[in-house]
Amino acid sequence: VDRQVKSNPRNNLIHGRHRCGKGRKSRGIITARHRGGGHKRLYRKIDFRRNQKDISGRIVTIEYDPNRNAYICLIHYGDGEKRYILHPRGAIIGDTIVSGTKVPISMG
Repeated sequence: VDRQVKSNPRNNLIHGRHRCGKGRKSRGIITARHRGGGHKRLYRKIDFRRNQKDISGRIVTIEYDPNRNAYICLIHYGDGEKRYILHPRGAIIGDTIVSGTKVPISMG
């Protein structure tokens, strides 16, 4: 990703996530071999609904998300709210995005 910024994630947009049983049954006994371990990851809350209608937002950072095979963008909306969205291909830092019904369709 061009002009990617690696930054620590926003504290109110992340939370710890219990990963599933790592190959264990309800008693905690391993049933599937070679499972478990891995690096600890924090879950980023992604705004899939994009329900900030007709409010323009600015892309501030583009970050790697360890929980999915995609990059994410931190958006600062005009009303002061901050949210993560999936990174639209071709979008760079400083671009403005708007979601709504009367907004012209563009790349991303």
